[in-house]
Amino acid sequence: MSTTLDPVDLTARLIRCPSVTPDEGGALLLLQGELESAGFSCARVDRNGTANLFARWGQKGANRSFGFNGHTDVVPPGDAAEWRFDPFSATEAEGKLWGRGACDMKSGVAAFVAAAVDFVRDTPPDGAVVIAVTGDEEGDATDGTVALLDWMAEQGERMTHCIVGEPTCPSVMGEMIKNGRRGSMTARLEARGVQGHSAYPHRAKNPLPALVKLLDRLASHELDTGNSQFDPSTLALTTIDVGNKATNVIPASAKAVLNIRFNDIHSGASLTTWLETEIARVTEETGIDFSMTVKVSGESFVTQPGWFTDLVSDAVEAACERRPELSTTGGTSDARFIKDHCPVVEFGLVGQSMHKVDEYVELAHIRQLKDVYTRILTRYFAEG
Repeated sequence: MSTTLDPVDLTARLIRCPSVTPDEGGALLLLQGELESAGFSCARVDRNGTANLFARWGQKGANRSFGFNGHTDVVPPGDAAEWRFDPFSATEAEGKLWGRGACDMKSGVAAFVAAAVDFVRDTPPDGAVVIAVTGDEEGDATDGTVALLDWMAEQGERMTHCIVGEPTCPSVMGEMIKNGRRGSMTARLEARGVQGHSAYPHRAKNPLPALVKLLDRLASHELDTGNSQFDPSTLALTTIDVGNKATNVIPASAKAVLNIRFNDIHSGASLTTWLETEIARVTEETGIDFSMTVKVSGESFVTQPGWFTDLVSDAVEAACERRPELSTTGGTSDARFIKDHCPVVEFGLVGQSMHKVDEYVELAHIRQLKDVYTRILTRYFAEG
């Protein structure tokens, strides 16, 4: 198969686009040009200032429509003086490509775009290939992949299976595929009492002991021990705030924030009910009133092992010479939205440098990743 689009060169050109969330930075315009030149139909699906790109080769609504999902937005580089090379220079050195987004995840986007472009040119499939790229993954993720999926539903577009190209390998290329993710939710708590002089505590109503009691119960509670597909759920206290600068004043209120990463033993709703129950108990014991707001960023999900996960695993093993582990570890990704549209797994690069100063990607790994994606496309449509 002839190579017509070099994924290393495309990665470098994407890195040079300063697409720090929510700025598009020229990255999606660059991809649109490459995809349209290869015969893809493209549409910008921007929403509320977030730039998104949808591209399809083949017929709308095809019985077999393989999708790739990723993002071109990046986190801020921080102090550029701390970098070996300018964070948007895409410098090649020591067999690596350096720059913000090199690992997370412009290289992944470049690899699947290059694989898709070469594949449809050399082996036009009986079906469709879809590319869905957002500029909102590193932000609130409310108008990125969600907007793309909403638009697809309105337009009658579909993917029958999808790969998200996020970095998935902890330390060695090819060692891990994500076939699911834990859910994530954040709860913001406020305990409200009555302010007063610390010398006369009986005249005040101190919210702090009640909040501490509640937080201790929540943090000490074992949510579960995990199961065959998930690690145990975890609860982390992330901040406790009073804002009291005086040492002789009992504050009127105190706040705290916690984050729960949960497996499929729970749901966002069931955990919210548990939190409400614990709050009610502490209120009854202490007389302190609480308020709570909850945001569920995503529910847990698993793409069950089977034909699709085997296909991806076989491609990874052939290209990387190791059989990948199926895993549900780590944080959230946009796969949490795609799982309601079609079966989805994630496979990408080694993620050790993502979000760090001197972010980089191995040049050989970019080419290897394109090889993986090409093998997946070839077998997917050959077995259709």
